[in-house]
Amino acid sequence: MNEVLKQLKERKSVRIFEEKDIPATVKDEVIGAAFEAPTAGNMMFYTIIDVTDPKIKDRLSILCDNQPFIAKAPLMLVFLADCERWYRTYIAADASPRKPSAGDLFLACADALIAAQNTVVAAHSLGLGSCYIGDILENCEQIRELIKLPTYTVPIALVVYGYPTEQQLSRKKPPRFDRSHILHENCYREMKSQELLDMYKKQGSNEIIKDLCNRKYMSDFALEMNRSVAEYLKNF
Repeated sequence: MNEVLKQLKERKSVRIFEEKDIPATVKDEVIGAAFEAPTAGNMMFYTIIDVTDPKIKDRLSILCDNQPFIAKAPLMLVFLADCERWYRTYIAADASPRKPSAGDLFLACADALIAAQNTVVAAHSLGLGSCYIGDILENCEQIRELIKLPTYTVPIALVVYGYPTEQQLSRKKPPRFDRSHILHENCYREMKSQELLDMYKKQGSNEIIKDLCNRKYMSDFALEMNRSVAEYLKNF
């Protein structure tokens, strides 16, 4: 199998890291991979914050749904959808720009997430594990203050990296949904109730679906995330 495809199939989220520093050269390669990512108009509508201050790491681990492993990660990067930089650049060039809007934000989110995924793939190829922390979208007022975010930026992803423990390396990757449920041809295919339930059979029973709804979709942190996102959107 092609080595890149092999690594994509093998890669899984890692939440327990060895107490081992990442060499500067390896860190540089991981971050450098972000800059090779596709980007709208070659404009790089994102900013990456390399979080090295232990106090900020600890605070982010609390604000991101109280997950201590986040603070223990040797490398922590926050990927911002950044509509601020170009807006201010246009003003500096006397270009009379409009204020950033929702379309600009969505474009910047795509840029930032593509860059983040490049680092995740690069990290795996270098023997590092990684984990996306979607909870960076929670508690926006406190996170904005903590990492000093300007108005037209949104922290769309936080990713932590480190050397996985042996237990994490041997842990089985969770199964994905069958392609027939996810890949539609030409237009959206609305699935009937039974097919939707069948889709989940690899993961578990209907009771697990109900538990997932209560534990994730209807959880306090999901409600807070939606409130925070609504606050971010007010600026756009």
